[in-house]
Amino acid sequence: MLVTRYNPTMQMREFRRGFDILNAMLDEFNPQTVDEIKTDFSPAINTREGKFAYHVEVDLPGMKKEDINIQVEDNVLVISGERKVKDEIKKENYYKIESNFGSFSRSFTLPDDADIENIHAESTDGVLEVVVPKLEVQKADKVKKIAIN
Repeated sequence: MLVTRYNPTMQMREFRRGFDILNAMLDEFNPQTVDEIKTDFSPAINTREGKFAYHVEVDLPGMKKEDINIQVEDNVLVISGERKVKDEIKKENYYKIESNFGSFSRSFTLPDDADIENIHAESTDGVLEVVVPKLEVQKADKVKKIAIN
């Protein structure tokens, strides 16, 4: 049989540690208000380079075309907009919002060969695709013969 000495402070420390764990769990659970959710909206974006164009795909499910702004300023493509809060669903003892709302703005510095004048955008099934065509660059021959006079 193992004999241990009684230590009342040890029990108090373990009791306090249990409350610390409970408080940490409650802090993680802290439900967000609609105002806090508004600031969390940042759409997922995929970028890729094709042979003839650069493509930017933005996931914007449920957003109307009127709420999206696309512009080019100083060779920077800026995609911005605002996702508005949907009608709230309230039931007795029930309230939940999992969607993120608010305004967003994403900027992309365009390369030198981007054809800014012919950029076009299309929205299909909640995905906005912005296509930035490449300018045709006249390629010079790698070897140029120089005539001697």
